[in-house]
Amino acid sequence: MQIVILAGGVGGSKFALGVRHAYPAADLTVIGNTADDITMHGLRICPDLDTIMYALGAGGDPVRGWGRRDESWRVMEELGAYGVEPSWFALGDRDIGTHLVRTQMLTAGYPLSEVTAALCTRWLADKQLRLLPMSDDRVETHVTIADPNTPGQLRAVHFQEYWVRLHAQPDALAITLVGIETAAPAPGVLEAIEHADLILVAPSNPVVSIGPILAVPGLREALQRTPAPVVGFAGILGGSPVLGMAHRLLPAIGVEVDAAAVGLHYGARSAGGVLDAWAMDTADHASIEQVEQGGLRAVVTDLIMRDVQSTAAFVRYAIKSATS
Repeated sequence: MQIVILAGGVGGSKFALGVRHAYPAADLTVIGNTADDITMHGLRICPDLDTIMYALGAGGDPVRGWGRRDESWRVMEELGAYGVEPSWFALGDRDIGTHLVRTQMLTAGYPLSEVTAALCTRWLADKQLRLLPMSDDRVETHVTIADPNTPGQLRAVHFQEYWVRLHAQPDALAITLVGIETAAPAPGVLEAIEHADLILVAPSNPVVSIGPILAVPGLREALQRTPAPVVGFAGILGGSPVLGMAHRLLPAIGVEVDAAAVGLHYGARSAGGVLDAWAMDTADHASIEQVEQGGLRAVVTDLIMRDVQSTAAFVRYAIKSATS
């Protein structure tokens, strides 16, 4: 069985672990968001790819949900002692090793997909696991906000600055994917979708994690063509995000902070969207009719990712309900 997952970082990695537990014999390909990527201190950082890679390789921090297990922060302490900025984006000592290798390979001319594959040789010993960046091309999510230093003026900041330094304040007024128009799917991405038996959209941030993946030219069309069922999972439960701050970004693209609204935003393939079925939490049971009127098969179950076993359980239930 060939399973493809579209995923962001923390929530996507937890979801991917659950899928792997639910279907241990499947060939699993995760297509990761790269529009969060940023250069800090001369190092190219791919937060979502790294979070997924570490999690699937049992090297991630289980408490924070990102970064390395048993991490230390001496490099950041030294940079702080020198007064070097930016200081708001923390890089752990072990994590820096990954960024050094990636930056060296990118500088030598290797595309991100080959760099990711090389890094994964350390972490993904399971040959039935594969991690692909959505694109080898540079795409960055920028958020338009009111400039706090110049009243009446707007300012665009990198998503990481908005998320980490500004803590999703002030309001996001617009989302721009810089470079998306000329980006192309990374090698293997379209082929994975074409040959999949099942495609899953993780409960990742619909604006800045799943949104950029779907915006890569040719990828949405590939999802619409594939004969495999496409099942999406809500990350909004009872009107609130389970992880992160998606509620601060959804209004910027005109989508209500609501599970049904997000599912309908992705849309039914029968109506030009990308999904066949949409899984929602029991807290959103009242939205079944709304979702089905939009052309999607609605599945309702407990979507709290308490641990890998509970995630695997709802993944199996949702897929069985959506495809039977």
